[in-house]
Amino acid sequence: MLVTMSQKELNRIPVLQQVCDKLLTQAAAAKLLKLSVRQLQRILVRYLADGAAGITSRKRGNPANNRVPDDLKLRVLTLLREKYGDFGPTLSTEKLSERHQISISVETVRHWMIADGLWVPHARRKPRVYQPRYRRDCLGELIQIDDSHHDWFEGRASKCCLLIYIDDANRSADAPAVL
Repeated sequence: MLVTMSQKELNRIPVLQQVCDKLLTQAAAAKLLKLSVRQLQRILVRYLADGAAGITSRKRGNPANNRVPDDLKLRVLTLLREKYGDFGPTLSTEKLSERHQISISVETVRHWMIADGLWVPHARRKPRVYQPRYRRDCLGELIQIDDSHHDWFEGRASKCCLLIYIDDANRSADAPAVL
């Protein structure tokens, strides 16, 4: 029988063997393994009964108890492909609940959509390419204008509009910045 063990479980075997050989007390072994004495005793009973395989979890490799049934998963993925292919996980979950009375968490739907290729997470999306706008070659080729309507003279004259012209062209050092 092939047993898959983690490094943490493999490191427990020599300590448990020292406890069995009475070279180490249970309290000292529990401190070494960073467990309580009671936890160590439970592991020790399984180790004595089944050997090294008793240390590993018996649930390893088995499906979770709260797993969604496969037929419901297939039904949801079919609905997502046919009706909600361009929806994100949150909106898809709302529509499944609202129209089909299927209540599943957003995270579950998101994982299913990613696995099925219906949704690409933000971290895996290609970044958008923004093309830089280079400055214009000639003076006066591109002028940006802005205005500001305001009571600039604080009641001493009528309201005025301040106009600002900015030339976005390459220019020599002696050219004026504002026209």
